[in-house]
Amino acid sequence: MEEIIFESGSVPVVVAARVYGKDASWVRAGIISGWLPIGKATRNGKLVTNIEEMNSKYGRINFYISPKLLYEETGYLWKGEKR
Repeated sequence: MEEIIFESGSVPVVVAARVYGKDASWVRAGIISGWLPIGKATRNGKLVTNIEEMNSKYGRINFYISPKLLYEETGYLWKGEKR
């Protein structure tokens, strides 16, 4: 069996949204709420796990989507594309 080599870095939210056939906000909400186990959301280095914290008045949220976890959930192998 051939070993899968995953790209380094984070899969863009828009790519994950396209894979799922959903809106980017659906992916963001799923990651924050925990029902979409493909990555993490952080703000100022702290994990964001409450949907009410999505309000932009608190500052920018950074999303990390793991290429490996996305592959395990969907079978989609990300090759570094931005969209």
